[in-house]
Amino acid sequence: MKHRIVVLGAGYAGANAAGRLAKRLHPADTEITVVNADPEFVERVRLHQLATGQDLKTRTLTDVFAGTGVRVRLARVTAVDAERKTVDIVDAGGPGEIAYDTLVYALGSIAADCGVPGVAEHAHDLAGKQSALRLRARLAGLAAGEAVLVVGGGLTGIEAVTEIAESRPDLEVSLASRGGLGDWLGEKAQRHLRRAFDRLGITVHEHTGIAGVEPAGAVTTDGRAIPAQLTVWTAGFAVHPLAAASTLRVSETGQIVVDETMRSVSHPDVYAVGDAALAPGANGTPLRMSCASGVPTAYLAADAIAARLTGRELPENKIGYTGQCVSLGRRDAIMQWVTPDDQTKPAAVIGKTAVRIKELICTAAAWSVSHPTSMLPARRRHTIRAEEPVTITA
Repeated sequence: MKHRIVVLGAGYAGANAAGRLAKRLHPADTEITVVNADPEFVERVRLHQLATGQDLKTRTLTDVFAGTGVRVRLARVTAVDAERKTVDIVDAGGPGEIAYDTLVYALGSIAADCGVPGVAEHAHDLAGKQSALRLRARLAGLAAGEAVLVVGGGLTGIEAVTEIAESRPDLEVSLASRGGLGDWLGEKAQRHLRRAFDRLGITVHEHTGIAGVEPAGAVTTDGRAIPAQLTVWTAGFAVHPLAAASTLRVSETGQIVVDETMRSVSHPDVYAVGDAALAPGANGTPLRMSCASGVPTAYLAADAIAARLTGRELPENKIGYTGQCVSLGRRDAIMQWVTPDDQTKPAAVIGKTAVRIKELICTAAAWSVSHPTSMLPARRRHTIRAEEPVTITA
């Protein structure tokens, strides 16, 4: 029997993991299946562009994996049984089940309401393609002079609010942040960020917590009202609750706890990558939820799976960060350099040069998905060692 590898999710992490596994392992020995609810790869780092009316390049998963041997199963995952090694799904034909020998869990993250009343009922988010399309329709329906409030001062909030302000200069656009504006950035980057907000006419509510979201805006923790016809919630992400509902060991955040090779510490036949994993980075600091974490964790997990199946040396975890890139509309950006454990350095690139760097990074990330077996040297795929069991052991 072939060794059955099932990859749940086809975002940056899942798609790259499947493609790298297809390159590492011989199809005579393995069967790789990707399970994803959407038939297209979603370029998540560009969803703020989609929301403001820009059209993104379409990449169907069947085209992405054409010729790789990877099977695409369009279905929604409803449960994982880590003891029976099965995954419950619902597809066009109704409920079903998929069995695996090795599971790669890459279901990513969703918008977190942080327990704030009214977020689910009255706010839009940018956590997925459908939510971005709903926001796109709502933005298109706003009249000149109406107000948009973006809640959340992280990378997603900054990119969203600047994109909205640039694409709709006729709107009153504001940002509410629990901290100072870009206060994690270096001094040079912070100065540039404030200049960009001034240029775009964005009102900033710094050190402002949100206690509730209403149809006509938001209420702050100190009782003030911020009027808005549209509220966009970018205050954080949470992982899908499926892992926590299983017997897999998860953290307080619901992320699967993994070792240095992205392998579950409780179930050795399960690997978690991307936002779904509580993974150790440089100096033991957990990796943050981001595309910058998703792709390298996918590569590491795929290489570790292939190494264990073929009896080769395990790869070393060398995952570390280089920078944080944030777009400020289509014509401005910041590239903040950081240490491998994600601590800010004084140096930063700003303006048009940063725009080019950011675009190169985003394009490269999408290219790696569109060409999943082109990121490795052309060489013979490894076969599973006949003298060893096909299943992975601890």
